[in-house]
Amino acid sequence: MRDHRSVVNPEPLTLYTTDGVRIDAGHTPFGGEVCFILAHGFTCSWRLPALRRIAAALGRHGGVIALDFRGHGRSGGHSTVGDREVLDVDAAVAAARRRGYERVVLTGFSMGGAIVVRHAALYGGVDAVVSVSAPARWYYRETVPMRRVHWAIERRAGRMAVRLARGTRIAPKGWDPVPEAPHEVAGRIAPAPLLVVHGAADPFFPVEHGHQLYEAASDPRELWIEPAFGHAEVAATPDLINRLAAWATKAVSATPAPSAPYAEPSDHRTRD
Repeated sequence: MRDHRSVVNPEPLTLYTTDGVRIDAGHTPFGGEVCFILAHGFTCSWRLPALRRIAAALGRHGGVIALDFRGHGRSGGHSTVGDREVLDVDAAVAAARRRGYERVVLTGFSMGGAIVVRHAALYGGVDAVVSVSAPARWYYRETVPMRRVHWAIERRAGRMAVRLARGTRIAPKGWDPVPEAPHEVAGRIAPAPLLVVHGAADPFFPVEHGHQLYEAASDPRELWIEPAFGHAEVAATPDLINRLAAWATKAVSATPAPSAPYAEPSDHRTRD
């Protein structure tokens, strides 16, 4: 485990997805075999202080590749709010494998939590998944914050407001077809272990989302309902991040090592 006093500036990465979107990312190296892929929530960025703190905490347990999803921060393209972002995660997984990491742990918050569940289920090729504050299903509008999110996504004025205020570019067209919801695919993640973390004080998604996601998954799986925890990155404490990182490193150490090196798709363009 890295000394908590050490500070490592991330190595800048430029990744390209299989559909040609440029992804801005940063890599914090580590001498061990584990790499955490850090996936942020809607309108966030890996360069923000909350994500940098999380990356630093994860970096005491393994390497970290943190990325900006399409339409966010310095990445190209437009956000599809959980659909094609699985390709962004896949580019980060490929980058981790190229750097020699034998174990890759997807760690996502809110929208990022939904995306890492979908990626692990649809693509595989990872060793553990940690989903924090994620929605289990789409189109949830039962809380005031989520009604505001839907306004930002579905209305032209909302998309403009989010672009001006947060720099997030949202695709103007909705989903067609509607992608599989996290709870619909969570059962496919196994045999990779899944940790679902949800706050009892989450103002966006009540704990029923955590329960639904956990119940839809197959073993090995674990559910943590955190009593005083709110929502996603801004509410995550160093203690919580250290606990989930410790869970992940223990979980991957209990599973067989990969039998073959990562085989990158032939049309996967990269520059990092």
